[in-house]
Amino acid sequence: MRGSLARNESRLAAAARIAALTLLSALAVAGCSTRETFQRGYVLPEGALEQIPLGASQEQVLLVLGTPSTVATVSGEAFYYISQRADRPIAFMRTKVTDQRVIAVYFDKDRKVQRLAEYGMKDGKVFDFVSRTTPTSGNDLNVITTIIHNLEGKGT
Repeated sequence: MRGSLARNESRLAAAARIAALTLLSALAVAGCSTRETFQRGYVLPEGALEQIPLGASQEQVLLVLGTPSTVATVSGEAFYYISQRADRPIAFMRTKVTDQRVIAVYFDKDRKVQRLAEYGMKDGKVFDFVSRTTPTSGNDLNVITTIIHNLEGKGT
């Protein structure tokens, strides 16, 4: 009887180890497959900015990029296309913003493209990825900074 009890205990321990390994494996696989990426706002089509030369009309910009997220008339007129990418590693965790961009198309008084910029954050500062510069002052920097900081607060 005692030998039979020992064999049963040994079988139960082995079954418990197998069940634990199966559960851990299932959790590991589930954890890998639940990563989610969210794209909010404007999605820039591949090669779209190259289709907008300086001097292009406002209509051409609308045809290539579509309706802007917002329009500003700070000093001249500008179209802003706003986007944000966020990741969530597991379904019940909070999302973390991984990238946010503002594409700005500036027009002169004749409604022709004067300048293009693609702003985002680099090293904690607003950075223009088109000209590869950090704007230092002006109303436009205030507008872009406000847009980007407002986006940061909207991650869910």
